Amino acid sequence: MERIQIHPLKVYSHNDSPEIIEKAGLTLIGIGILGFIISLTGTSNSNPLLFFFLSFGLTTIGAFTFILPKLKSSQAGVKNDNIFFNTFTSRKIAAWILGIIITGFYILLYWFPETLTNWVTLVNPLSYWLRNQKADRWFLYGTFYTFAVLIMGTRMLIKKRHNKYQIIRTLSVMFFQLGFAFLIPAILLRLNQPEHYFTYFWPLHYYDLFPGSVESLMKSGNLGYFMVFWGAIMTFIATPILSYFFGKRWYCSWVCGCGGLAETAGDPFRQLSDKSLKAWKLERWLIYSVLVFITVTTVLVWLNFIYHGKILGSVSSKFSQVYGFLIGAMFSGVIGVGFYPILGNRVWCRFGCPMAAVLGIFQRTKSKFRITTNGDQCISCGNCSTYCEMGIDVRSYAQRGENIVRSSCVGCGICSEVCPRGVLKLENDSQGIRSNFNLTA
Repeated sequence: MERIQIHPLKVYSHNDSPEIIEKAGLTLIGIGILGFIISLTGTSNSNPLLFFFLSFGLTTIGAFTFILPKLKSSQAGVKNDNIFFNTFTSRKIAAWILGIIITGFYILLYWFPETLTNWVTLVNPLSYWLRNQKADRWFLYGTFYTFAVLIMGTRMLIKKRHNKYQIIRTLSVMFFQLGFAFLIPAILLRLNQPEHYFTYFWPLHYYDLFPGSVESLMKSGNLGYFMVFWGAIMTFIATPILSYFFGKRWYCSWVCGCGGLAETAGDPFRQLSDKSLKAWKLERWLIYSVLVFITVTTVLVWLNFIYHGKILGSVSSKFSQVYGFLIGAMFSGVIGVGFYPILGNRVWCRFGCPMAAVLGIFQRTKSKFRITTNGDQCISCGNCSTYCEMGIDVRSYAQRGENIVRSSCVGCGICSEVCPRGVLKLENDSQGIRSNFNLTA
């Protein structure tokens, strides 16, 4: 018989050092936010470099000071404690205030950019260093966007450090946002080349295939020809091929800047997505309507270009303007990001993104990707459905032992991560056997 050893009782004292460091980080963040507020008054215009450090610099240092101690103060593993009681993550007053602030920023950015002039001046030092020219509102926006992805991406790396898939996926969206959506376009401008975003293409970056944009790029020389060629290849060849092998996750969860922001800055709000049947029906109508809208608009613009406006007149330009206002600005920006704290982090991706619609069609009809389920092990805890950012009722599939083949699934893998029994698994296998039931979604 094996001898049982009883060890003396150990008493552990509370370590206050991580808490003190986190408070110091919050203090720096507060000073950084104060720097942003002061900069709006124009005080920073005399010394933008100093105030860039006092705002962006201190906010970033404070954020990392707050985040990094969690490497030691918390254990690796799934932790969603108190998430529905936290005032920021459960649609309480703080969440509404945050949503109003973000929404207000987008409204000012799109329609009242003159109010942000002093903030634009704030990023002039960075703009001159990267692009060798003055900053504009879009460079300001790109700077905010990139800082958000990098800072909150670091938080994700620490939070998900036990999960190799999540680490690689997070590093991927951070890399593509910093490199392909921020640095490369800036360097191109510095080299007197057209500003181009290689990770965005039609129909998401809809005007890339408009005749005016194509003509303008071609006039810029060989690099412009390559940009047109790259966009066409990615839209019509790479997208169906990559979607066949990997589903829509290759783009929505690994490359896309919209998905990158949703998976990093939007992660605290993923549980807020609507799982109701009504939301699913609205999702199907909206997202495919947007895809039809931009497809018709693109065709009309080309017809107007080919016939020199003799047939359609100004109709095509009106379509383009309406799409730009309703979808490009209101839906993707104001609602898509501003409503993170209220509607969840994938509002735009789920209900409005035409690229997600195209990828979803391929994923649903011709792809090897699916999420397999082991129904015998499911205990119906509901974690998978709760944390599905796309509003899929994952539990209902797991309970029936059905593989999940949904056009809306972005393959983030969170459902598999939060499952305590290992019921769910992301797989790429033979396209013919991936659906073990006749699914209707």
